[in-house]
Amino acid sequence: MNDDFDAAAFAELLASDTGGLLDAPSTPKPVTSTDRLERSFLEIVEFYREHQRVPSSETLDIAERKLGARLDGFRAAPERAAAVAHLDEVKLLAKPEIDSYEDLLANDDLDLLEEESDIFDTSSLPVIAERRSAKEVSRRVKAKNFEEFEPLFKQMHADLASGEFVIRDFAGEDTIKEGQFFILAGVMLFVAEVGEDEIVASGSTTKKKQRLRVIFENGTEGSMYRQSLSIRFYLQDGRSIVRSGFDASEIGDADVESGHVYVLRSLSEDPQISSIENLYKIGFSRNPVKKRIANAEKEPTYLMAPVHIEEDYRVYNLRPSSLENLLHRVFGSVRLNVSQVGIDGRTYNPHEWFVAPLPVINQAIKMIMTGDIVNVVYDPAQEQLVPRED
Repeated sequence: MNDDFDAAAFAELLASDTGGLLDAPSTPKPVTSTDRLERSFLEIVEFYREHQRVPSSETLDIAERKLGARLDGFRAAPERAAAVAHLDEVKLLAKPEIDSYEDLLANDDLDLLEEESDIFDTSSLPVIAERRSAKEVSRRVKAKNFEEFEPLFKQMHADLASGEFVIRDFAGEDTIKEGQFFILAGVMLFVAEVGEDEIVASGSTTKKKQRLRVIFENGTEGSMYRQSLSIRFYLQDGRSIVRSGFDASEIGDADVESGHVYVLRSLSEDPQISSIENLYKIGFSRNPVKKRIANAEKEPTYLMAPVHIEEDYRVYNLRPSSLENLLHRVFGSVRLNVSQVGIDGRTYNPHEWFVAPLPVINQAIKMIMTGDIVNVVYDPAQEQLVPRED
């Protein structure tokens, strides 16, 4: 067997490989952060080419809203914009023209200019900053009255563990409502307050904005516009926390959450209270019930004791206080007559506690919603709803 290497024959073989069959396979290049950034920007470019307009971050279309928020993020971050500038054939990164200082403030969708002091405030200079008290500095970092919110976060973790609540993809700006929990950059947050509508000028038009008070589980709080928080959710893979079996996106624009009608059971150790069977408080709250009862043991309306939430009904498109008042009329004959002394030394008469079986209370609430409650009354002797006698 001839082991001599025939260089001429091998060269002839390579020359005859016009299809590249003998070429060494190329090693695929790893996907870098720049590649991902360019790919995400090209999706925006593709949207523009298809629709001949930039995507809006305020539309109800979730897919377009996501692209619009992403474009807002590129425009707000110079380093990100520079990384994809070579792909911007249609000038998507061009910021809206600003004709005046007022326009500049009006177009600050990311709250980049939202500071408590103006540009002439020298308090941030090193020498002056040393004169600021630690108390003043801490107010910018720590959440006020965080001890009132901390139990809500603990309860939410317990509800997640039990499956009562679940984590879902963020479903849009419209789902950011007072009392809702979210996760941003791995930290749970609670929307504690939603401010009144602010009419903000934006060039030749105006738009409504709502300022939020957002409490974070790490003990800090922030103040930002609803739209700004929405953009951060899109940019940082924010998640929603919703009740199991309930999709926050199922609530339409015309459906307005009015509040909560709740049923509570007292955990009082006072024998005069704990010995009463079927004792429940029926009430209404515009805020989440867990927040409302955070200090129950200090409030006479809760009999100066902790309480357990038996039922929590979300009410849409009607006045929950009317529903609550009707329930009080239905069970007025079994209202608890009791007095409580508050921590201020004054005597109070809680009027929202009733002695009736929980299934009957739930039945009454459902009959109110259907309108059938007008045909029945509560009979304390039978402990049930019976037909009304004309």
